[in-house]
Amino acid sequence: MNLSERAQHLKLQRPQLIAELTLYPAEQSGRTLPIPPGYGCPCSSDRSTRETWDGSPLLGDEPMVLGETRTVGFVFLSGAEAVKALAAKQTFFLWEGRFIGEARILEVVDGSQ
Repeated sequence: MNLSERAQHLKLQRPQLIAELTLYPAEQSGRTLPIPPGYGCPCSSDRSTRETWDGSPLLGDEPMVLGETRTVGFVFLSGAEAVKALAAKQTFFLWEGRFIGEARILEVVDGSQ
């Protein structure tokens, strides 16, 4: 599935949690481009990469630029297991070879998917 198809698929997904997502600016994250709809990456409940969960922010049709903060839904490949692990600390971090952002959990919507 290419990124465009993945973005369309994600539009149909119900979020498993709602979070305030902040992407770090380029000088902090090392990333130079916005994250596009359909994006996914490992998410970690602390600043280690010992335990990560594949997650996707639900961005709709709008890319998210570096330095931006936005309230978004998230879905996880591992469903309830990921939601439970990440919600235990209320904040999780997005990993892309380095930490590129963090998400503060506002609401667990559905950890059963």
